[in-house]
Amino acid sequence: MKNDRDKALTDEDLKKISLRCQRATPGPWTSFVEGRDHTSGSSFIMTGGKENRGNDFEISGATVEDQDFIANARQDIPILIEEIYRLRRIISK
Repeated sequence: MKNDRDKALTDEDLKKISLRCQRATPGPWTSFVEGRDHTSGSSFIMTGGKENRGNDFEISGATVEDQDFIANARQDIPILIEEIYRLRRIISK
């Protein structure tokens, strides 16, 4: 293998990614950008929803696109992991 891009994603890799998701602050995470989503204060990522609101994250040095990516990764990565497992089940039949 030349580098990490050349190797297949193993079950162990998926377990580690999934564990990081489980240990992260519960979602959903929502990106709020000053000037786009609100008009005062700073840009931040809100964690949790109405029933389980967590701490807000403020990220220094990130672009709007970076912040949106980070916030959405909290929801996107678990979906992608489940899709990988679903496709693997289909392939293994």
